[in-house]
Amino acid sequence: MPKAGRATAATCCPPITAGQLSDAESTELAALFAALSDPVRLRLLSIVASEGEVCSCNLEGPLGKSQPTISHHTRVLAEAGLIVGERRGRWTWWRAVPEEILRLQGSLGGGGNRSQTPR
Repeated sequence: MPKAGRATAATCCPPITAGQLSDAESTELAALFAALSDPVRLRLLSIVASEGEVCSCNLEGPLGKSQPTISHHTRVLAEAGLIVGERRGRWTWWRAVPEEILRLQGSLGGGGNRSQTPR
């Protein structure tokens, strides 16, 4: 779930190719990209997004990291609003937030149409 006070995907961050971002838009977008600036977090997000839902206990093997390290990285991604977790007993199950993934894609001018990609 996105942080309180944060703009929704529909209201924030037009494509960077559409015009100049405002200070607020660039700050918000930079925070999302900062959360993805670590290779472990980028892999973690790709695992969670591709699987639909993943238990924290199933991330140690693919990432080759300890549970405390995984907890740190999931916390950063959750604070950025890119994943959400649901506690079930001892473990947290993580899901990607599709709207935030689309928002990132849209901020780069991506919509699946490669013909619009600047060369």
